[in-house]
Amino acid sequence: MVHINVLRKCMCVLVVLLVALTVCLWRETRKSYYVPFKTESDDLQVHRTLGKWNTLKSQGFFHEAASEMGQVPKASLSNQNKVKGSTSVAMEKSKKAVDSVKVWDKDSSSQNLIPRLQKVRKNYLSMNKYNVTYSEKRSAAKLSPENLLCQLRDRVNTTMVQGSDGPFNTSAWQRYLPRKSLNETMGRLERCAVVSSAGSLKSSHLGPEIDSHDAVLRFNGAPTRGFKEDVGEKTTVRLVNSQLVTVEEQQFLTDALYNTGILIVWDPAPYHADIHEWYRKPDYKFFENYKLYRIKHPEQPFYILNPKMQWQLWDILQENSLEHIQPNPPSSGMLGIVIMMTLCDEVHVYEFLPSKRQTDVCHYYQKFHDRACTMGAYHPLLFEKNLVKHINQGTDKDIYTHGKVTLPGFRNVHC
Repeated sequence: MVHINVLRKCMCVLVVLLVALTVCLWRETRKSYYVPFKTESDDLQVHRTLGKWNTLKSQGFFHEAASEMGQVPKASLSNQNKVKGSTSVAMEKSKKAVDSVKVWDKDSSSQNLIPRLQKVRKNYLSMNKYNVTYSEKRSAAKLSPENLLCQLRDRVNTTMVQGSDGPFNTSAWQRYLPRKSLNETMGRLERCAVVSSAGSLKSSHLGPEIDSHDAVLRFNGAPTRGFKEDVGEKTTVRLVNSQLVTVEEQQFLTDALYNTGILIVWDPAPYHADIHEWYRKPDYKFFENYKLYRIKHPEQPFYILNPKMQWQLWDILQENSLEHIQPNPPSSGMLGIVIMMTLCDEVHVYEFLPSKRQTDVCHYYQKFHDRACTMGAYHPLLFEKNLVKHINQGTDKDIYTHGKVTLPGFRNVHC
């Protein structure tokens, strides 16, 4: 009998240990999964991530949005609480609803990053792969949204590589580069959508709204098939990075996904390098695959983004950040936003700033998990989001419910 009791106790202890171990393993796997291929904002970079909504709320990346929700101000609530009965209960419920609304804080700091991402950021700062020699002073205070928009309009030259540019002005290149400019190909556009690849687009039911725009920009290998209800199906422009074009596993030359709409490829360049220097040593040697694609699809417009744009944009990000940002090019997401602001009268950006649906799944079409997809690691994504939130002309309610930011096209920016 004694042996049976001892055996029972041992079995109970073993069960408790197994349950505890299972819980610990589950929590650890929820923290982050390594992404084996660079998957960048949207975007193909190894170090992107989505922190969970509740986690980010506690870390100070979000602020309350009472006025945007059309709720009763807190001062009024305190007075109303004096009223007894059902009115008081209703006001308390309203107050709780307001407090639950959190959106991206435009003054988010790297100090709020989890330790792993803080370490990654510091490593990139010391690595300085692209020889960034930025020496200008950072602003003690952010520019007003109006002045910042003027800076973006006047200092970021969003152009594509042309046949008259340096190493591309040879007979060997003339047959490949599009003859029409991107503006001529696109025409005058009013409302445009930029659709991130964030996991929070799942179950958003934003597809019809996204497709209602005159033009839609998507990133890298983000599909629409099978996700129409959430992300729509219209694809006017697809911005891809040079890694995707180069890496065989991505099947850029054979996948029909890339046969729709206008293609734009970009490649990281040394800090403010001239086009000749970049051409001699691109980050990824994508030129051959670019030519092969053009031979295979001669009627499809396929542009190469002039590399000077990325660092002109980076300079503005750094000037308007109180701390050092990663000395790496902006994300595909940020580049795509500025490209569409150049082409359109109004731009709606979806899930670049996370909504209430935020998840730790990096992309809506994959199952990779990593908090860097929201906060950034390789790219200065945190600081890009700060800037976008600062110039947003929409409401915090739009961000919370739709992950939607509203930005003016540069044609409508008056300086």
